[in-house]
Amino acid sequence: MNKSLSCARAVEMIPDGSSLMIGGFMGVGSPHRVIAEIVLQGRRDLTVIANDAGLPDYGIGRLIRARLIRRLVSTHIGLNPEAQQQMLAGEIEVELSPQGTLAERIRAGGFGLGGVLTPTGIGTLAAENKPTVEIDGRYFLLERPMTADFAIIAAHRSDYHGNLEYSLTARNFNPVMALAGRTVIAEPEHIVPIGVIPPDMVATPFVCVDYIIERCGTNGR
Repeated sequence: MNKSLSCARAVEMIPDGSSLMIGGFMGVGSPHRVIAEIVLQGRRDLTVIANDAGLPDYGIGRLIRARLIRRLVSTHIGLNPEAQQQMLAGEIEVELSPQGTLAERIRAGGFGLGGVLTPTGIGTLAAENKPTVEIDGRYFLLERPMTADFAIIAAHRSDYHGNLEYSLTARNFNPVMALAGRTVIAEPEHIVPIGVIPPDMVATPFVCVDYIIERCGTNGR
């Protein structure tokens, strides 16, 4: 199966109203070409699950500036004043989740688990309307698993099968999101022949990846 396709073709597959998991940590390890193409094609009413809201014109912040996101599930939006303004104006719905909890909810979705039990948030606003479980005298919140229509992730290298290698902290949310997206689109910096990436450096195996974004053409897409 040929998994490679252009950035423009990949975004054409994403309908308005889709849910997207987007990798990255303040833009590090984010699929910047795909994000730019989503803005260019104007996909709207998106639900985005990500670590953060990026910066005003960087990373996921580009989607917020273009007003393409209807709902954002994130760990914080503090470095993007535009996200804060849209939230306060009721233009975007924001669900804040502790970082470790968000990662575990995504992992639970990818592994087919029923949820995550965590003490984080007990006794705070984060516990509102959430079920609790008592175990050995301690109380835990039941956080529900998360999946998405698409997981859009970035990698340092991919081979032609779709085995992915990440670079340092750019790994962040990308591998776990690759397990929880019904369609996984990977944007590698480099595409290399099979065998170039050492097996023990493969963090996401090819069976988790549906499509690989081709290298830029002359039009950058």
